[in-house]
Amino acid sequence: MTQLQIGPHAVQPPVVLAPMAGITNAPFRTLCREFSGGKGLFVSEMITTRALVERNEKTMQLIHFDETEKPRSIQLYGVDPDTVGKAVRMIAEEDLADHIDLNFGCPVPKVTRKGGGSALPYKRHLLRSILREAVTNAGDLPVTMKMRKGIDDDHITFLDAGRIAVQEGVTAIALHGRTAAQHYGGTADWDAIARLKEAVPEIPVLGNGDIWSADDALRMVRETGCDGVVVGRGCLGRPWLFGDLVAAFEGTGTYAKPTLKEVAAVMLRHATLLGEWIGDEARGVIDFRKHVAWYTKGFSIGSELRKKLAIASSLNELDALMSELDLDQPWPVGADGPRGRTSGRNRVVLPDGWLDDPYDRTGVTADAELDTSGG
Repeated sequence: MTQLQIGPHAVQPPVVLAPMAGITNAPFRTLCREFSGGKGLFVSEMITTRALVERNEKTMQLIHFDETEKPRSIQLYGVDPDTVGKAVRMIAEEDLADHIDLNFGCPVPKVTRKGGGSALPYKRHLLRSILREAVTNAGDLPVTMKMRKGIDDDHITFLDAGRIAVQEGVTAIALHGRTAAQHYGGTADWDAIARLKEAVPEIPVLGNGDIWSADDALRMVRETGCDGVVVGRGCLGRPWLFGDLVAAFEGTGTYAKPTLKEVAAVMLRHATLLGEWIGDEARGVIDFRKHVAWYTKGFSIGSELRKKLAIASSLNELDALMSELDLDQPWPVGADGPRGRTSGRNRVVLPDGWLDDPYDRTGVTADAELDTSGG
């Protein structure tokens, strides 16, 4: 397979860590990179353009990259072309990153009700303006975008959005094969990824959705012809999946099947890295709590001990609790399947009148630019 080219950056194997709010911070990216041997592209969690331009303290921490992260990749969320342009120019002029990805895929209500995320590509002229401002202000930095099929089955946008992206100089497109209405439920439509690849042969197309194992990634490439894969929920509690992906695409080695002892060691390192990154051990362990169920999925752990692990408040407590586990347990059968959010919803929350005219740029209000990151 030919390597994935994102502007001047060669990504081989063609594997990208999907931006996930509250997940793909610097510590988690570090773990994924370590397992991959530094191969692949690892994108930050979503950063709002307004918060970046205003130098929000939390946002400035979120865009911190370890010195070993090359290329540094930031995902931006924005709905106002001018603000997006200012944020991109700030990144370029201050050398804050090497690659900028734009979020047009987030389906959560607090984003779509403002006209952002997966709601925005329906407004074709607004999408074009945002892409134009981003590419124009990026200088030599490559600009990519991530999107969904559309709002729902009656409002499919991905082919129009793909053509607009090519026309405006976007370097690559990632498509999650679901609509916003599907949220994370149902099955990802890989046929849509194949259709997008046929529609925009000028630039790389990356596929996203239902990649739970390295074999799923290879199958997506074979079936869709996409140029690479974007992995999100499949790596929750499994940062070693990126080692599997390297082995799969390079055709070497076998996949990781860690024992519970090995998983526990990764858990403790993850919690430690979070505490170092936040600057407070207790806060790091508290932030780690949401990862416990993902790491321990499928292993035989008593309900009481599982609850204690999920409310640990120090590294010593976490380590002591894990020493009570049956650490010799092998990797559970079936633990490679779906993880994370799987529910869908039928109605997408949108601004009033949003669907009246796909070419009307009105409807985006002044508060549409969220002032905090991680949406």
